[in-house]
Amino acid sequence: MVESRRQEAYRGTHRTRGALDTLASSLLDPQKRENGFMCGRFAMDKSTDELIEEFTATGGDFRDWRPGWNIRPTDPIATVIESAKDGREPVRRLELARWSLTPGWSKSLRMKVPTFNARSEGITEKASFKAAIRSKRALIPASGYYEWRTDPLTNKKTPFYIRPLENEVMAFAGIYSWWRDHSVADDDPTAWTLTTTILTADAVHTLDHIHDRNPVPLPHEMWAEWLDPRVEGTQDFVDRAVAAAVAVAEQLEIVELSAVTDEGPKELDIPTAE
Repeated sequence: MVESRRQEAYRGTHRTRGALDTLASSLLDPQKRENGFMCGRFAMDKSTDELIEEFTATGGDFRDWRPGWNIRPTDPIATVIESAKDGREPVRRLELARWSLTPGWSKSLRMKVPTFNARSEGITEKASFKAAIRSKRALIPASGYYEWRTDPLTNKKTPFYIRPLENEVMAFAGIYSWWRDHSVADDDPTAWTLTTTILTADAVHTLDHIHDRNPVPLPHEMWAEWLDPRVEGTQDFVDRAVAAAVAVAEQLEIVELSAVTDEGPKELDIPTAE
């Protein structure tokens, strides 16, 4: 990740021509920007009961899940999905999913490349995601997410917590896939693993000084359509969802942090359990 506002990185100090050229190359190199991942940590401080009520969903098995302030890729995360059988009406469920999508064709649960984020641009053509985006879309509830800004000269990383105002719950656009472990019997409870990923898009202008990408926080009025498996997930549909998310992303609050911990940012005055 690089500082997107060059003048901020160099303000008040003298830099050599070589340093300027290095930064410009980093900023303009599309390959480096293409490979940059974001939203690698997020927080969810609501209980499952609160989420079930918020998303009007039925609940799954959450005995091994707790809200967390430092959720990492491959962690189990609360995920809202809809599915239908035998032509019936879709049923909305809150389930646990492994945060890193594994398509059904993969021979192993762990992919060779990171899949906890999925670029929205051209997603219908990506081998790992094109099957899921058609009808297996998800909402990922989040209280906020973390991003780090790296000084291109000192390599010092500054963490930020990005959240909605008034303690609201965000719903990141996601997709999901069931992965079958063929090394175990059909009746083995570990035979099937639900996996998911969070879609990303070009950062809105209020966030691009932190990172050039941001997750896609869908507005409430688009939750039902995004989840509906009867709606075909074309690229036009994805692009419309990304456009609808811009207004939500622009309203997010940015809090600079001293550190990211499992207990939550001290800058947020989080109440401690007695």
